[in-house]
Amino acid sequence: METPTWPRVPSPEAAVPRMLLLSWVLLQVARTSGTTEVVVAYNLTWKSTNFKTILEWEPKPINHVYTVQISPRLGNWKSKCFYTTDTECDLTDEIGNDVNQTYQARVLSYPADATDYSGEPPFTNSPEFTPYVETKLGRPKIQSFKQIGTKLNVTIQDTCTLVRRNGTFLSLRNVFGKNLIYTLYYWKASSTGKKTAKTNTNEFLIDVDEGESYCFSVQAAIPSRKANQKSPESPIDCTSHEKGVLLVIVIVVLVVLILTIILSVTLYKCRKVRARQSGKESSPLNAA
Repeated sequence: METPTWPRVPSPEAAVPRMLLLSWVLLQVARTSGTTEVVVAYNLTWKSTNFKTILEWEPKPINHVYTVQISPRLGNWKSKCFYTTDTECDLTDEIGNDVNQTYQARVLSYPADATDYSGEPPFTNSPEFTPYVETKLGRPKIQSFKQIGTKLNVTIQDTCTLVRRNGTFLSLRNVFGKNLIYTLYYWKASSTGKKTAKTNTNEFLIDVDEGESYCFSVQAAIPSRKANQKSPESPIDCTSHEKGVLLVIVIVVLVVLILTIILSVTLYKCRKVRARQSGKESSPLNAA
């Protein structure tokens, strides 16, 4: 009677190298077949103030990188921020030549070793963006102010932008022209009742009460817009007559003090000279 033969059971020592070899083979197959997955960007958002324009998105990359592309409507795609691990890309240079154009961007996702990547990467499109009507107005700055008698003159700084025309950077006023309106809010320092004045230039000249100190702030606006019409208000500035009066008083006191010192020194010297002369005249009499 023949003895039955049983299948041979591999020892644990021999099974481990085989499993490692099988895992390596499967990993190579996965790489060559392009099944490595990357995370697609989402929540693409335009952030733009005075035409400084940045595209932001999520999420932070872990094992992948991003490249951004931008295109005017019906135009060609141009790549920016190549293979970046950031979640924002400054696109100001690309929109600066024509802020009236409508743009779209997209964020492409690549594996971390993007140089070995072949094929079409997954991507997410941004909303359309028209800089001229969508960029927010930044907080204006008061360049100078002066109150003389019943006139208050306030000059607004003409903000420079990165918008270009014929190779020259334009100011906010150059871009928007008369569409850009400034509103001046002003009030007596001793009260809270505000008055307003508007101009489509960068300068105010308003009537005020002589001898009164005034406080004021400025706000930019583009009334023709449907959204993003107004900027934040500028910091509050104030004129002050009390400071001027105090300065005059200080100057007068100093002048009087200096004159008093000079006069005292002069009188002291005169008395000293007279005393010496008196001493010389009395010397012969004392000797006799």
